[in-house]
Amino acid sequence: MALKIRLTRGGAKKRPFYSIIITDSRNPRDGRFIEKVGTYNPMLAKEHPDRVTLKADRIQHWLSVGAQPTERVTLFLARAELVPAPVRAVTPKKSAPKAKAQERLKAAEAAAAKVAAEA
Repeated sequence: MALKIRLTRGGAKKRPFYSIIITDSRNPRDGRFIEKVGTYNPMLAKEHPDRVTLKADRIQHWLSVGAQPTERVTLFLARAELVPAPVRAVTPKKSAPKAKAQERLKAAEAAAAKVAAEA
């Protein structure tokens, strides 16, 4: 059985509230789960202590038996220093300007340099 540590959604419409759960990876997002190990309330300020609550000892147990956290849960666990922080790319290549935009940027830089040199 492949175990996952992931979020399950609760709360009202436009007022999300998530539980952090241990489940079989084949179960649906809001389906059956094994254990609830924390909560996440995105409506609270980032500094608020109740925004993310974790049962650290139970999470450590489930990680030791092979449960894999999702990307979002990994960030929560890294902030709580339960797992190492994932390496995140600064800028993906897909979001870089395309060839024509890069040419325009170079032309603008050259024009700015020319104006600065004349002044």
